[in-house]
Amino acid sequence: MSDLDKINSIFNAKIDSVKTKEDLQNIKTEFFGKNGKITQQFKTLGSLEANDRKDFASNLNKVKDNLSNQIEKKFLEIENAEINDKLKNEKVDVTLPVRPFQRGKIHPVSQVIDEISSIFSEIGFSVAEGPDVETEYNNFTALNTPEDHPARDMHDTFYLEKNKKLLLRTHTSPVQIRAMLSGKPPFKIIVPGRTYRCDSDQTHAPMFHQLEGLHIDKSITMGHLKGCLDYFIKEFFEVKNVKMRFRPSHFPFTEPSAEVDIGYRIENEKIVIGEGNKWLEVLGCGMVHPNVLKNAKVNPNKYRGFAFGMGIDRLAMLKYGINDLRAFFETDYRWLNHFGFDPLDVPTNYRGLSK
Repeated sequence: MSDLDKINSIFNAKIDSVKTKEDLQNIKTEFFGKNGKITQQFKTLGSLEANDRKDFASNLNKVKDNLSNQIEKKFLEIENAEINDKLKNEKVDVTLPVRPFQRGKIHPVSQVIDEISSIFSEIGFSVAEGPDVETEYNNFTALNTPEDHPARDMHDTFYLEKNKKLLLRTHTSPVQIRAMLSGKPPFKIIVPGRTYRCDSDQTHAPMFHQLEGLHIDKSITMGHLKGCLDYFIKEFFEVKNVKMRFRPSHFPFTEPSAEVDIGYRIENEKIVIGEGNKWLEVLGCGMVHPNVLKNAKVNPNKYRGFAFGMGIDRLAMLKYGINDLRAFFETDYRWLNHFGFDPLDVPTNYRGLSK
């Protein structure tokens, strides 16, 4: 009996008794490993005469292929047997109660956008949207921002082209321009959306959420602006009274401009919005600058209006006691399960936004 016949005979005797994948791997190592029987036969080819080498190599390859095929076949047999055993032992009792499932939650930012939209819709505002990638004209020039304004610098703005004609919008105000250019006054819109600035630390993120408001008509005054914001603050924070003050400020696109502060107090180590001896800045606002109206093809001698802007992330943190801005973007399901909202609990004014 030749060496190849002996190898084949030994292999056949062992393969029939294999019951597990581990046993099969041992056989594979014994015959095809570094020092395996088949491997050793290949090492002897160099010592054979040319004529003998050809015949021996042909027979050796046939044996190798036969053994490999048997190993593969045995592997499939063992795997199928394991699956069948598993199916047999893991029966499902259809009469048992269903397992509890995890319901998804609405992110606080999305919830706050819905809440704000619900509030302003009650007083006639509609929601407008615009692209995240904006033109330099809509983002700066049309909004009366001077060429040398610091906001245009590279360290504040994500420019997408060397000539600085395209950028990631730094605020939602460009949608004001788009809305006015695409329609005729009066305008009464809010604009929620993502904005981008080169700023990242514990209290700032390079991508954050803002909401813009715009009301243009023939006889709009600062009194209308104050009444609108007073209504919004009370409804959003769900308080009956709120102390509010307007501090003079400057924005290129409004004149006069103001920062809005609301009163608060600390009670049981928590911020209570409404009244108190402390002040908290919540938004910026003002009367739309005549130059902005001109750039948007609106006659400033006939129409005027107000605009305001606020940080949605900041409002969400204040209202729901979230003390770390970074948590908004960490995709931690535990955090979302705690601070998130039921997807079926749509905010409405008549029953309370967060009830």
